[in-house]
Amino acid sequence: MSVKKLKIHFIGIGGIGVSALAKYYLKNGYQITGSDLVSSEITETLKKTEVKIFIGKHKTKNLSKDVDLVIYSPAVKKNNSELKEAKKLKIKSQSYPENLGELTKNYFTIAVSGTHGKSTTTAMLGLLLTKAGLDPTVIVGTKVKEFGNSNCRVGKSKYLVIEACEHKESFLNYHPNIIIITNIEAEHLDYFKNFNNVLRVFKKFTKKLKKNGILITEKEYKNTEIAKKLKKILKVPGEYNISNALAALATAQVLKIPDKISFKSLSEFKGSWRRFEEKNLKINNLKFKIIFDYAHHPTEIKATLQAAKEKYPKKKIWCVFQPHQYQRTFYLFKDFVKTFKEASIDKLIITDIYDVAGREEKKIKEKVNSKKLIKAIDKPQAIYLPKKKIQQYLKTNLKGGEVIIIMGAGDIYKILS
Repeated sequence: MSVKKLKIHFIGIGGIGVSALAKYYLKNGYQITGSDLVSSEITETLKKTEVKIFIGKHKTKNLSKDVDLVIYSPAVKKNNSELKEAKKLKIKSQSYPENLGELTKNYFTIAVSGTHGKSTTTAMLGLLLTKAGLDPTVIVGTKVKEFGNSNCRVGKSKYLVIEACEHKESFLNYHPNIIIITNIEAEHLDYFKNFNNVLRVFKKFTKKLKKNGILITEKEYKNTEIAKKLKKILKVPGEYNISNALAALATAQVLKIPDKISFKSLSEFKGSWRRFEEKNLKINNLKFKIIFDYAHHPTEIKATLQAAKEKYPKKKIWCVFQPHQYQRTFYLFKDFVKTFKEASIDKLIITDIYDVAGREEKKIKEKVNSKKLIKAIDKPQAIYLPKKKIQQYLKTNLKGGEVIIIMGAGDIYKILS
């Protein structure tokens, strides 16, 4: 007699976090279906694992009556037709952070939080625990080369390493044994409104630690001598990656992992998807170094551009930037302007703002755009171009040998594909 596989339907399965959770359940023997508004390389990869995915407008027929659980992206609105149908059919429904929060109760959970560096630190730490033989489960907001180019690694031990996002106070659903806070800055101001509210929610998060839990912040892991050693061995460039590695190393020390294993693991880390991801490319038979980077906050942009300049001091550096979300661009407008004004780059191309469905306000969309950003930056090498014209502009104007940074958290990385 065969046992029925429990069936989970994911709404917004193309999201980097939601898709990782779907892979976790798939690996653990659950039957998975999903839906998303648009097709992406994430949904196409899941389809290859025999996950049935509905692409396009959310419809009630996407949800079969035999589904045991619905998990939805935090970006999904309450009036979503599939979510309403689940309620009608009395199917248990949880948001991504709610469900992940349930998992954290059953593991020794290490939650990596902070405004910047979460994904890379989570990836570094997940790899480090793997190399140390601790066989962790890792759920991370990027694809990691060492995990088969996946955003999920399913292990068999008690250890769970997760990326813990503060947006909409998501991480308050989690129950960690160890919390890492990489840094705290003004971000997601569409939700938090001001920096004090950001600080407040991080303080609340630290109170979610399980009994005898440990908090790791920059105070605990900042070490100049170790930083110098890491600078020599890391393959990934930039001061920010040294900081990420220090956080991972400090956590490994708490877990009694020998430094010898930790340093070896960190020295072998190849980087992750769209985090200073380098590729060689030919355009018009001319060779170029392309760097794909997820940076979308002024601090991240500054750090990435500095890392590029440090690594390629004699090369001309071009940056193609796609702002991510109108609200972020509006609230941090002056910081974006300052960052690009001060940036030591030879060409800056800014394209239209990536519109994040369900997270934009019409009033704000009317107040900010990329042309206004270019005007405020006011540098001769800074220009606006619609996305469809960028590839031709590059083909016409590049001379060969330049370093081209394709930057943003939206779909800008597709322009050269």
